[in-house]
Amino acid sequence: QVQLVESGGGLVQAGGSLRLSCAASGSIFSINDMGWYRQAPGKQRELLAVISKSDITNYADSVKGRFTISRDNAKNTAYLQMNSLKPEDTAVYYCNANVLGKDWRRYDYWGQGTQVTVSS
Repeated sequence: QVQLVESGGGLVQAGGSLRLSCAASGSIFSINDMGWYRQAPGKQRELLAVISKSDITNYADSVKGRFTISRDNAKNTAYLQMNSLKPEDTAVYYCNANVLGKDWRRYDYWGQGTQVTVSS
């Protein structure tokens, strides 16, 4: 009933920047927390950043100071601005949203992922 679609991934040189977007659509009444995760081959999925409905943010130490999470509630969209990218940032990036549906039930949804590759 709800879909999250990530976009903005690609290939970038070390030190470069990318901006990821995550657009939610479907039977949504409101969205509570939204977050960005990443997963590299052979590694567990890692939480990078979370933003609340009131724009309170938290970041993993690995990206703090380089990445910025934001959201546009009118568009049901979250963003991840990634600066000073490093080869170790290479991974599939996923967005997550906790949704209050129009049926008044809460659900947790994941996007399909977008590949980010940082070359040295």
